[in-house]
Amino acid sequence: MKKDLESQLFYGGFIIGAAGIIVGLVYYFILRNWLPAFPCVFKTMFGIYCPGCGGTRAVIALLKGHVIRALWYHPLVPYAAVIGGGFMITQALHRIGIKRVCGWKFHRWYLYGAVILIGCNFLIKNMLLLIWGITM
Repeated sequence: MKKDLESQLFYGGFIIGAAGIIVGLVYYFILRNWLPAFPCVFKTMFGIYCPGCGGTRAVIALLKGHVIRALWYHPLVPYAAVIGGGFMITQALHRIGIKRVCGWKFHRWYLYGAVILIGCNFLIKNMLLLIWGITM
């Protein structure tokens, strides 16, 4: 049985989301006091921020409801929450029988937008660091 792309993305997103919640809860309640914090290897070796720097802080800020702070730390996290969350919610509502809700379809521009956000974040943060000495 061949499934369409949206079904594959929906079920994959559901599995990855559930696994992420489980791993996050295990870390938060069991492992966080035992595991050491590792520095960013990219920043340690090259002295500049990596394309993913700020992602963890952005997730934590978003979970606490600080959307602007999450955008500052790493704009990909709120972007992914809106695009991914919107996709999952509309697909779920459509699949449980609410036919007035059309599930969002996958578009390549979602990925293009993500790549542009990562590139801009990388360039802006490193320009602030190297030119003006502003750290994140």
